[in-house]
Amino acid sequence: MIADWAGDNANVPAHPNRENRDVGGITVPLTNLDKVLYPRTGTTKGEVIDYYQAIAPVTLPHLADRPLTRKRWPNGVDRTAFFEKRLPAHAPAWITRAAQFHSDGESIYPVVDSVAAMVWLGQQAALELHVPQWRYVPDGDAPFGLAPGDADRLVLDLDPGPDVTLDDCAALALRIRELLAGMGLAGYPVTSGSKGIHVYAPLRPPVSSRGARTVARAIAAQLEAETPDAVTATMAKDVRGGRILVDWSQNHPGKTTVSPYSLRGREDPTVAAPRTWDELAAGGLRQLRFDEVRARVAVDGDLLAGMWRSEERTDPAPPTPVRLDEYRAKRDAAQTPEPFGGEPSSGAPIFVIQKHHTGSKPPSLRSPGRVHYDFRLEHDGVLASWAVPKNLPDDPGTNRLAVRTEDHPMDYAGFEGSIPRGEYGGGEVSVWDTGTFDLEKWRDDEVIVTLHGNRLRGGRYVLIRTGGKNWLAHLMTPGTTRAVGKTSTPPRAAATDEPAEGGGPMLPTEDPIGALTADEWAFEGKWDGYRVIATVVGGRVALRSRSGRVSTADFPGFSSLASALGDTEAVLDGEAVVLDEAGVPAFHLMRTGTRARFYVFDVLAAGGVDLTGRPWTVRRRVLESLAPLLAASGCAEVPPLVDAPDGIAALQRSRELGWEGVVAKRRSSVYLPGVRSRSWLKHKHWRDLQVVIGGWKPGRGGRAGGVGSVLVGAPTETGLVYLGSVGSGFSDRDLDDIAAELEPLRMRLCPFVEPPTGPEYRDVVWVLPKVVGDVRYSSLRAGGHLRQPTWRGFRRDLLPGDVPGADDLPWEGGD
Repeated sequence: MIADWAGDNANVPAHPNRENRDVGGITVPLTNLDKVLYPRTGTTKGEVIDYYQAIAPVTLPHLADRPLTRKRWPNGVDRTAFFEKRLPAHAPAWITRAAQFHSDGESIYPVVDSVAAMVWLGQQAALELHVPQWRYVPDGDAPFGLAPGDADRLVLDLDPGPDVTLDDCAALALRIRELLAGMGLAGYPVTSGSKGIHVYAPLRPPVSSRGARTVARAIAAQLEAETPDAVTATMAKDVRGGRILVDWSQNHPGKTTVSPYSLRGREDPTVAAPRTWDELAAGGLRQLRFDEVRARVAVDGDLLAGMWRSEERTDPAPPTPVRLDEYRAKRDAAQTPEPFGGEPSSGAPIFVIQKHHTGSKPPSLRSPGRVHYDFRLEHDGVLASWAVPKNLPDDPGTNRLAVRTEDHPMDYAGFEGSIPRGEYGGGEVSVWDTGTFDLEKWRDDEVIVTLHGNRLRGGRYVLIRTGGKNWLAHLMTPGTTRAVGKTSTPPRAAATDEPAEGGGPMLPTEDPIGALTADEWAFEGKWDGYRVIATVVGGRVALRSRSGRVSTADFPGFSSLASALGDTEAVLDGEAVVLDEAGVPAFHLMRTGTRARFYVFDVLAAGGVDLTGRPWTVRRRVLESLAPLLAASGCAEVPPLVDAPDGIAALQRSRELGWEGVVAKRRSSVYLPGVRSRSWLKHKHWRDLQVVIGGWKPGRGGRAGGVGSVLVGAPTETGLVYLGSVGSGFSDRDLDDIAAELEPLRMRLCPFVEPPTGPEYRDVVWVLPKVVGDVRYSSLRAGGHLRQPTWRGFRRDLLPGDVPGADDLPWEGGD
């Protein structure tokens, strides 16, 4: 997370020889901090780490989404160095990974996307950071969901021969700038920190690496033709003489270039330093040291920031006045903790998505309040803001309403907390995602950006104004989506009775699966029970429900997992089920957890290793290796996959077995905690729905004196919408349990937004809408109620806020 650098960098004290440094919530162990890596200047490893931590905000955009090759000098630059491409097995689990295929097989590379990762690189004495000219792009079929993409920049490396000065290279770089401008490309110079100069040009849109290499080679050939005595495009050293080699080959997809702001393994701690064209034209150019570059960035920011913006200006534009009049007019600084200032970011522009819960605090069952999301983009010194009720779309086939609101100050990007009730926007605000973005277009009626956040990674979004303050949000090109907690720590939480932070389990999207084939998808049974995340650490078991509620006490039999797994720590995802006489999971039997079994179908972590970023196929192999231990617990098992060539056959097999349905999982899918993803699809044989009970009718005949039926509803922003009454599917025990549950919740007022009317509702007992139940039904028509609803049981694993909203229900048209 690029935005977490603030406050970590200033005035770092003298180092002990060893420390555990907290970097944005991630602990990075550091050792041998006083080891001298640059003997000539006495520069220590601790100083290198401090430099990479401080410079991270401007370095990360140039490393983002690229496989990193490191050149390491663990014993100092006067000793042997070595290149390291593959990520070592001992690397922390929180380092982002991606794969490349070489002639010798698949290699796993680190992809550096956080300040903590920069600090880790310094600890490894990885002085030089080399990356290619292309970025990874989302690909559900690729390892880790990422595949090499096209080149988004072109680079020419000016390598001086004997007796050629850096100013000679600068003069050639200025000529390259002219050639690039004639092609409609902007050039950016970087003194390499070694001998020469690199000239970059952003490619928008990206082109194939072959195309980028062709352009670079043509430029080099033209330069050689213009001044053959001073320039060569030939790589062979014996023909270079006292000329400048224009190395165009680094645009090959298999080649890399030392990244801007990287240190170099020279006698002095020099840096690949971005420069201005004025500096190159002035003469007297020299390579810069790391302390000089750090000081320059503090004043000038990233001189290469324009590479990631859509419009390039040759001269700095005058600053746009920051206008926050509307923001300030709506707020009283003496009453609200919201910020009122802040400076623009020094690197790539930032975005933030904040979850805003207005209404009562905390949200009560009686007054659930409203939840929406605020999407904010840095622009002209402020955060341009849109309220997006349902958050940005995660499917190109879905559009979302976005309402333009007042600009917010920059400091609002980090705001989390409570806005007092009665103040504008009163409620709870939390950061849902944050990061940087690439700007492609910004007009009064259209904005196009690509987001690089913690949750939303690489998605290309467009906002289009449809009239007044109303805009439409559309996902043009999907990226990857993942849920994270407040840190990037892997899900190796201690087994406590406190709910772990994070987004809950990954959820499937309901969609037909008949057309899916087994070569890309795996088919699992859809189990009729309670979703459970089990954390087994240190001889203890902690259970959480889908909503995050601690449910350890609900399933006491699952405690045997601890002894069965022994020293193997694990985070397991599955379903707590109770089997009927035919051995089929049956939700209506889930009265207590004493008879429950744990059907484990995924593993998020094992042995302290985070597996959420690995493909389903890898996680499944790990899970199957744990299957004998789980079976030994006596309470858990790994249910087999449905052996079927396609979705149609899988559904037929599940019907024969009496299952609720089938869940299809893309074999290459990573695990996205808390995200409802289209990489998992569910297909049910019948319909069921979670509802909130708002009242009950007294029974008649055999049910006289007790509950006859319950009145149920679904929440909306304004309250509970009535969906009808449920009077079938109850056993005598069910009715007794419901009566005991609802009796203490009696209230005089009807909790439904529009109270049901008619003589049949005269003797209804209204209750506080606190209890959640599960019903099965045949249809739900607009303007009507549930048809043929049948009671299935309480949903003690869910709160009223977890129930599907009325606006999201599968209405089937008007009556």
